[in-house]
Amino acid sequence: MGKHLGVAASGSAEVTQTAVEILEAGGNAFDAALGALCTAAIAEPLLASLGGGGFLMALPEGQAPRVYDFFCQTPGKRRPDHEIDFYPIMANFGTAEQEFHIGLGSSAVPGVVAGIFEAHRDLGRMPVAEIMAPAIQLARSGVEIDAFHQYIIRILRPIMRATPETFALYESPSAPGHLIHEGELLCNPQAANAMDALLAEGPDLFYRGEWAEALSRDCREKGGHITLDDLESYRVERREPVVFRFRGARCAINPPPSSGGCLVAFALGVMTDWERDKQDREGQQWGGRQHMLNLLRGMRAASVARHEFAMEAGSDREVMGRLLSEENIAAWQRSLDLNSPFSRGTTHISVADAKGNIASLTASNGEGCSYVLPGTGIMLNNMLGEEDINPGGFNRWKEGARLASMMSPALAETADGTRFALGSGGSNRIRSAVSQVLINLLEFEMSPQQAVQAPRIHLEGSKLSAEPGFAEDTLVALEQAVPELHCWPEPNLFFGGVHTVSVKHGGVFDGAGDPRRGGVAALARRN
Repeated sequence: MGKHLGVAASGSAEVTQTAVEILEAGGNAFDAALGALCTAAIAEPLLASLGGGGFLMALPEGQAPRVYDFFCQTPGKRRPDHEIDFYPIMANFGTAEQEFHIGLGSSAVPGVVAGIFEAHRDLGRMPVAEIMAPAIQLARSGVEIDAFHQYIIRILRPIMRATPETFALYESPSAPGHLIHEGELLCNPQAANAMDALLAEGPDLFYRGEWAEALSRDCREKGGHITLDDLESYRVERREPVVFRFRGARCAINPPPSSGGCLVAFALGVMTDWERDKQDREGQQWGGRQHMLNLLRGMRAASVARHEFAMEAGSDREVMGRLLSEENIAAWQRSLDLNSPFSRGTTHISVADAKGNIASLTASNGEGCSYVLPGTGIMLNNMLGEEDINPGGFNRWKEGARLASMMSPALAETADGTRFALGSGGSNRIRSAVSQVLINLLEFEMSPQQAVQAPRIHLEGSKLSAEPGFAEDTLVALEQAVPELHCWPEPNLFFGGVHTVSVKHGGVFDGAGDPRRGGVAALARRN
């Protein structure tokens, strides 16, 4: 056996450290990932929350991969527009702006609490109290605001100032009336007490007990949709992942009704007819003209197919079958010339352990709706205010349905037995970020760090965004292939946060946290 017990990667030093501590204390990869999610709700409160939703792609040693879908559910009944608390705010990314909608009427039924307890019951080894302990301690002692989270605070300032309850969570301890700033400690003792209460009473506290009654009452009186029936009827869904092959590796990714995983598999399928000449140093190496145009080709295919297959609001197994059929992929390959012109808050945790268990967990609170569940320090999600997952228009969602998502936690296993876990935050940019890192790992055989740090592109409509680091001739070729090319001045969280781990036979671990999202990877060591 190797000298390490496992590896973890996430968007925060505290989150990764939680996973490592749990592995070193005897927990498995699933204990570590779920405990890290609890810590993310404290250390990354603008990206993750117990009031949000997510997905766990689990690969227990010797078993088939499975998905725990604990994403948010639409309420059973829509209230009229004039009755709901729902309004827009503008988030400023510096070089781009994006509109989000918040208010209690933007919140869907949360799934994180149910997901943690149910996945742990199936897969965990340590008691729930032990995996939650680091998060509880951190909520009381505080997490230092670093430069990355200061940037997130600046972007989402309108949400943090939207209500007195939200502002109280993020008020500066040294300058009352101002938001917390870099270097200060963010404490959330209410969240610590709330986790203690969950340990004592279980998830029913959230879905059937005192918290459920308070939330449903506030929704009824203050303009939300969620009822007590919605909370009582929430269920974690177990799903079979989308399984496909790319460059000889067996990959598994998030399945329908979410569409992100299918679109990643489809984009990679379209790109497989390109055979790289490893001796050609003029244009086919990583970042060369042929590589980037083929990558653009796959992105274009996924973008157009999303609309042609009516996947904006989600997918199902029948649509997935048609999309990923050999005939359909071959048809798209023939129709897309390499040179043809063109006619958000989320976090990820990857963990592998020495027993062969692998966890890939992606969770989101949207940006948060600005409503804080009384006495808990928990801000609810604003999934019903996310344009990406409400393509039919706001307050037009299907009632009582699991929301679709671009979140795409993924696993891959190569012919030599090396396994990877990866996933990303980034809203609609998730599929392009995950696709590019998978290509870097499997096509170009990069290490996790190389694969994650390499510059990325993202196609949205007719606009292609590119990070710095590409050769000038590559940028010229890309500019000729799209109506609009936007070159960012520096790497940015706009392009996702792909936190990745790998394990080879004999317990050789590696990992990388994405620097775009403050990512940190660490090894769990034997005592």
